[in-house]
Amino acid sequence: MISSLFLCHGGPTLVVEKNEYTNFLKDLGKKLNPKAIVIFTAHWESEITTISSLDSTYDMIYDFYGFPKELYSIKYPAQGSVDVASKLQSMLRDHGIESKLDENRGLDHGAWDVLYLMFPKADIPVIQVSVNPELSMEKQYEIGEAIRELGKEDILVIGSGSTVHNLSTVDWNSEKAEEWAVEFDNWLIEKVENNDREVLFNYRQLAPYAKLAVPREEHIVPMFIAMGSGNNHNPKLLHQSYVYGTLSYICFEF
Repeated sequence: MISSLFLCHGGPTLVVEKNEYTNFLKDLGKKLNPKAIVIFTAHWESEITTISSLDSTYDMIYDFYGFPKELYSIKYPAQGSVDVASKLQSMLRDHGIESKLDENRGLDHGAWDVLYLMFPKADIPVIQVSVNPELSMEKQYEIGEAIRELGKEDILVIGSGSTVHNLSTVDWNSEKAEEWAVEFDNWLIEKVENNDREVLFNYRQLAPYAKLAVPREEHIVPMFIAMGSGNNHNPKLLHQSYVYGTLSYICFEF
């Protein structure tokens, strides 16, 4: 049983794209049958870790502009879980990490983009969690570490973000990955697979093209949370591909 994943959620169009990454996500979802999913999304930022806590069906958040109309009609009627949300908050509290519950927020595309492809029946409870990009990477890891025991209860933790996420470098007509984007990702992959956490925590100073690849850190911090929550002592890359020149589609299993 995979306990923790980091997934690049790409752009909102991911749900209607047909490529090797969408095929990969569909196949991966068929191999998994978690009791619940806890997903940290880069599209929900808050100073205090905030946990969705509801037993009803989520509303949809279409947090993007100027895309094809069909995307605004996508529905993913996942339900939350008050019990899992409370368990999550208790685990964080036991590790001295402040959190709060939210009963109103809907699912943003950082969550439903990947879940729509992986678990199309929307029959698994989903607990959405915010991120704080102002925290150090060590602190992000500690948030994940605090909830590591969820994996033993067949609750899947997903960090949903991106590695290379600089929209100013995207070329919508490009079919070839930019070398600098691949070089940055390959550096990350090597350090992740070697469990070189201390170097990863300082990726911004050490990784090639780090500031170009990650102008803001909200999309990469879910990777460090997923890393901390994993029970696999041999993390591995499950997928790597690119679209639009610089947009990474990366998946790590932790």
